[in-house]
Amino acid sequence: MTFITKKNALLFVCLIAGHFLLAQIDKNATKETKNLYKNLKTISKKHILFGHQHALEYGHGWSNEPNRSDVKSVTGSHPAVIGIDFSDFSGRSKEQIENTKETLRKNVIATYERGGITTVSWHFNNPASEGGFYWKDGISTASMTLIKPGGSHHEQYKEILKTIADFAHSVKAKDGKLSPMIFRPFHEFDGDWFWWGKAQTSREDFIAVWQFTVSYLKDILGVHNFIYAFSPDNRFNSAEEYLERYPGDEYVDMLGMDDYGDFGRDGKYDVETGLKKLKIFSDLAIQKEKLAAFTETGLESIPNEKWWTEVLLKTLKSDNLQLSYVLVWRNDIASPTHYYAPFPGQVSEKDFVKFYDDPFTLFEKDIKNIYSSKFKI
Repeated sequence: MTFITKKNALLFVCLIAGHFLLAQIDKNATKETKNLYKNLKTISKKHILFGHQHALEYGHGWSNEPNRSDVKSVTGSHPAVIGIDFSDFSGRSKEQIENTKETLRKNVIATYERGGITTVSWHFNNPASEGGFYWKDGISTASMTLIKPGGSHHEQYKEILKTIADFAHSVKAKDGKLSPMIFRPFHEFDGDWFWWGKAQTSREDFIAVWQFTVSYLKDILGVHNFIYAFSPDNRFNSAEEYLERYPGDEYVDMLGMDDYGDFGRDGKYDVETGLKKLKIFSDLAIQKEKLAAFTETGLESIPNEKWWTEVLLKTLKSDNLQLSYVLVWRNDIASPTHYYAPFPGQVSEKDFVKFYDDPFTLFEKDIKNIYSSKFKI
């Protein structure tokens, strides 16, 4: 029998509190980043934020117009989560890289100052071969083993990470604070379409590169405004499969999943299976005291006029999921079919307004003080 003394009780409380604090991997994270982390956890228990990739950079038939997004044109509010990409931070001329950084810098700061949230994907151009970020037979090189510590391209990889760190240090708002970002490197790694995918990369090499990336950014380059997200595609059916390439709790803040196939790709739904997968990593995040998010999904062209409420919202409200946000993919500038959020006149517009009006979903107008300890829903 164990007797609980005041001293033991205090120690127990401290251990529990310490464990919670350990959930965020960067102990030196900025105050705003720490507050964002905690507030996202709070949101996930009763609500979900809506996000859209490249929402402010361009949309259906337009680009580079101040304070515009297709979502705002439909609802009156920007998405709560805005997706950007570091794809042009390498494999481009210095001039192109600097131009991209300047455009994104303004985007990130403006989002922070409005009270929105930025998430960053990274379609990383292969540093060791031609072929861009996709795997192309006969062109691409299996390069994760080359960029890990000791690899032939490791020093080059460090220079690329310095470019990312420079950007992270540059997104300073008018209040003098750095804008926090959710950084999501090497996404969909369980597929074979990217050069860092499972078919081209051993488990050991993937984990080694992930661990080095996080450690180098936060511990050597001093990046303290990142929340790190781990997001495979939907090729798992158990917690064990989900964690097959997991780099460890010390290297991940957020668990996610990209899943188009179960929620409408080619007009084929398997929502029951998709929900099972969401539940797997949502439960893991609860156990590990991490964040969770539905990091990418969507129905291209949104031909189902009630997809937002009948498919997506119904799923997100199911089975006690605790997801901080859901993000749909981009609206292409010129393509008549490649879009994932509605615009005025699109067939799902009215249903999307119902999705927006539902108290469960939160858009940018619905959140205040997200970077403050004073945040309340």
